[in-house]
Amino acid sequence: MRVAVIGGGPGGLYAAALLKRLDPARAITVWERNAPDDTFGFGVVLSDETLGGIEHADPVVYAALRDEFVRWDDIDIVHRGERHTSGGHGFAALGRRRLLEILHDRCRALGVELRFSSEAPPAAELMSSYDLVVAADGVNSLTRGAYDHVFRPHVVTHHCRYVWLAADFAFDAFRFEIAETEHGVMQLHGYPYSADSSTVIIEMREEVWKAAGFEELDEQESVERCAKVFADALGGRSLRSNKSAWISFRTVVNERWWHGNLVLLGDAAHTAHFSIGSGTKLAVEDALALAACLEEQPSLEQALAAYEEERRPVVASTQRAARASLEWFENLNLYLDQPARQFAFNLLTRSRRVTHDNLRLRDAHFTANVEREFGCPPGTPPMFTPFRLRGLTLRNRVVVSPMDMYSAVDGVPGDFHLVHLGARALGGAGLVMTEMVCVSAEGRITPGCAGLYTGRQAEAWKRITAFVHAQAPGTAIGVQLGHSGRKGSTKLMWQGMDEPLEDGNWPLVAASSLPYKPRSQTPRALSRAQLTDIREQFTAAAWRAARCGFDLLELHCAHGYLLSGFLSPLTNQRTDAYGGSLDRRLRFPLEVFDAVRSVWPEERPMTVRISATDWAEGGNTGDEAVEIARAFAAHGADAVDVSTGQVVAEEQPEYGRSYQTPYADRIRHETRIPVIAVGAISSWDDVNSLILAGRADLCALARPHLYDPHWTLHAAAEQGYTGPGVSWPAPYRAGSRRPQTGRTDAPKPRLTLGT
Repeated sequence: MRVAVIGGGPGGLYAAALLKRLDPARAITVWERNAPDDTFGFGVVLSDETLGGIEHADPVVYAALRDEFVRWDDIDIVHRGERHTSGGHGFAALGRRRLLEILHDRCRALGVELRFSSEAPPAAELMSSYDLVVAADGVNSLTRGAYDHVFRPHVVTHHCRYVWLAADFAFDAFRFEIAETEHGVMQLHGYPYSADSSTVIIEMREEVWKAAGFEELDEQESVERCAKVFADALGGRSLRSNKSAWISFRTVVNERWWHGNLVLLGDAAHTAHFSIGSGTKLAVEDALALAACLEEQPSLEQALAAYEEERRPVVASTQRAARASLEWFENLNLYLDQPARQFAFNLLTRSRRVTHDNLRLRDAHFTANVEREFGCPPGTPPMFTPFRLRGLTLRNRVVVSPMDMYSAVDGVPGDFHLVHLGARALGGAGLVMTEMVCVSAEGRITPGCAGLYTGRQAEAWKRITAFVHAQAPGTAIGVQLGHSGRKGSTKLMWQGMDEPLEDGNWPLVAASSLPYKPRSQTPRALSRAQLTDIREQFTAAAWRAARCGFDLLELHCAHGYLLSGFLSPLTNQRTDAYGGSLDRRLRFPLEVFDAVRSVWPEERPMTVRISATDWAEGGNTGDEAVEIARAFAAHGADAVDVSTGQVVAEEQPEYGRSYQTPYADRIRHETRIPVIAVGAISSWDDVNSLILAGRADLCALARPHLYDPHWTLHAAAEQGYTGPGVSWPAPYRAGSRRPQTGRTDAPKPRLTLGT
């Protein structure tokens, strides 16, 4: 096999060395446009996991790296003059130039041909004369660009500028330092990479960079300005550069990683923000996987397909974490007023890869101090602290999220609803929410939706609230009121979600006469008189809800239902006083809110669920969500339940763990309104992390409560918590400890005898 490698960075070099080591008969050539001693950046951080892979694949390279590494455990966060240190993290770094020297030596020793200061021939030419072409030519990959119709790259440029610099001394920890300047917030990321040198990255938002004049400075002037801003962190020492330019980070995602005998590797295939690790780490792991797949698979095509299949989910997970970290730093100004320890905890858990439980294991003393300052009594996880909304005090921060059950008959909740909601109330959550309860028969999503537009329905709901209050004291029950709008008259979810009924349809109404899907029924645009009728339907339902004994009322203004349809410019194309600008689009939802609040008891809280983004071009974004939340708060909303999407069928959501939480986080910090975070929050560790970091006040979980109605009780048991934040029903107390299981470990050998 003849192999061509385009790009002599760590990923390309390591791939060449591995492929040659595994089969010395391979003829491998590496093209690198720069000289052998040219490099950009200074230090490289590798994880223990990556080093373990290197150790098994090439002990020679591992031994050389091991002798060069600087290791440390601590992270320092310096904010407003306070330094807080968290230990137990474990880092290893070395100089990028030294890393390249080690890989150059290894490649030469194995017989790889290295061509420096040489542009690689065009990829098409190499593909015709080599059996395998590895494109490791970086984020600006010309190879990827030549075949962008095949790889279909998506490149997103982000909002911060950053520059790689170095200092001639070694930090004693990974250091994050925040500088609040007259121009805006700047941050320093620093770590040692040798006994006497550290990498220093200075980062700030584009507008801050311009306001501070960096756009007008040359390289040396920028270096001196940065050293002056962070003089305390540097101990008055200078910084140095190496062709260091201010750049904006770009996230690269490719729909495909290989084409014929051409394969992408490292930054050519994907990028991840430096704040969670190293692009070098990902490139080295790519090289390991590529070499392994070529050994394991019977053909080149199968090997390249297996390589992408193995690496894509790992990289996607890393990129999601990197995106969360990147956006946290982009929005750093939101968190500046947090107490210093909470700020430090928030920073450490920003990517969601380090969590409350994980950090407690790494540094119990640090985590305990954060909990104490937050107000956690001794032995109390953050999720089991109380939270007050108006006259209602919730005993913990867990909410059973509204979930449509589509199991009512003529809008009447039956035995199923009693068991469903009753079981989850017994399960320990602080607040249990009903599904969206419709305010009229025409406002149902499906024939199985529950309602509160008749006395019979109200009596059935009263039976459920009475059960919750009598059998699960301490658990509150809330009702969510809504109207389906243009998304009504559809089949039950398991029969065809959002598909119109085959018969028995009812007429639909909406802000504008726009169907949800091409096959959906087209709604009528509401007249002024109809708006009044619907407002009165909401008011009547709220009046009934109060008499049913619900503790909290939530107005559903999300997911493309009627009120949400007024808020989004994609679904509201009215030309009257209820359409156009955001203020006008808010008008009818606010009128409904005011009408409901006027009949809802003063001491009981009201919340609003919104879609914080439409996930579609031209729709609402996080910016509008902040203003929508402010508007409802100004009208008396006690909290905002922050969901996203489901407004238009052509949406493009960016799913992932806790993927909607950043919207709740932003609303909470920009508006100071309590928020309920919802969406792919699945573990009690996630809840503890979000609450303690100050990203949410309450966490709503749906599917976890379908999987386990007693999710909150089990969360308490698994954490060894027995305080007032949760209470096992008396008949269940015998099960308040995790059941014993059989041993899964085998006895260890007592003796090891030599032969």
